Amino acid sequence: MDLSLSPELESLRRRVRALVAEHILPLEADRANYDAHENIAPAPLEAARETVREAGLFSPQLPREFGGLGLSTVGMAALYEEMGYSIFGPVCFNCAAPDDGNMTVLSRIADDEQKRRWLAPIAEGRVRSAFAMTEPMPGAGSDPSAMRTTARRENGRWVINGRKWFITGAGEASHFILIARTSDDARKGLTAFLFHRDQPGWEIERRIPIMGPEEHGGHCELVFDGLVIEDHDVLMNVGDGLKVTQIRLGTARLTHCMRWLGLAKRSLAIAAAYVRERESFGTALADHEGVQWLLGEAAMQIEIGRLMTMKAAATLDTGDFARREVSMAKVQVADTLHKAVDTAIQLCGARGYSRDTPLEWIYRYARQARLVDGASEVHKMVLAKTYLAEGGDFWRWTGDTGDD
Repeated sequence: MDLSLSPELESLRRRVRALVAEHILPLEADRANYDAHENIAPAPLEAARETVREAGLFSPQLPREFGGLGLSTVGMAALYEEMGYSIFGPVCFNCAAPDDGNMTVLSRIADDEQKRRWLAPIAEGRVRSAFAMTEPMPGAGSDPSAMRTTARRENGRWVINGRKWFITGAGEASHFILIARTSDDARKGLTAFLFHRDQPGWEIERRIPIMGPEEHGGHCELVFDGLVIEDHDVLMNVGDGLKVTQIRLGTARLTHCMRWLGLAKRSLAIAAAYVRERESFGTALADHEGVQWLLGEAAMQIEIGRLMTMKAAATLDTGDFARREVSMAKVQVADTLHKAVDTAIQLCGARGYSRDTPLEWIYRYARQARLVDGASEVHKMVLAKTYLAEGGDFWRWTGDTGDD
């Protein structure tokens, strides 16, 4: 079983690591580089993006026709982990949510004209985007079948009415992917649409305050009251909305894991540097057995998360939806990120709780990991149902047809 990276991919990984260390990590130390919502401010962001462009590493996940490097999912895992080492890293490479997931799904399933109109501007970093699916109670959340936002045919066009909330990035997005109900069919009742922020018939009712920090554009509540969408802005076909969400969310959930692993490693690195230097009762903290237990456990969980993420990435690269692999990685890495940063704060003491390091930023950000793109409990339900259906075959090796 070969877990090594190809020479080309290893070279790219090292280039990303070096660029993050030299050009992006230093930005975190100056509060003037933060916006009001604790993300990187526009001016330093654009300067960092220009540096990434000059290095030929901007939007590397995309096909070469859109300026990317045509990375496989395994390649994305290797590079995203390095980008995620900085709290500003992914957005500087145009690899942050929700743009990353939207670009991935558009590059795979949009027609040529839709790619030109809707994908290219995001890929070039000229606009941002959002994915509008989640709704207030009793609407759709982890269960898309509860969708209440409707798209009805009127005079040969689609008219959208309904409400969405916690739509990441909507406050600064120009391009939107919207999931709405077009029929009561259990499997073919949802449809994906594309629309621009300047189209009438919808509004952002509020930017929802959160524990933060926030992605650019926040998490917004949207109201649709007669938004009109033409047939040429239907993504795939009418009734394919559930398929669109499956194509998008499988990879998007895993790219979260890739980036979170970078943050988990960063957290542990901050703690390790501190305990090597800080002395207590005459010896460095790093020499205390209890400290070693904490560091060792966190390091082991990170490695487990990396292996699970890579297995899921490799499975996705075969064309499989990799539902079980992605769900297991999502649960493991979400828990691991929280464990790593919590351990780091505990080991750094008051310094970790302060803003002298990014640990408190990462800690607040980490709490959402067990909620976004499906709560951990939902993924565990999926895994349980799969196990009950497959029995011992749940643990089959790749390529094994199962014989238990």
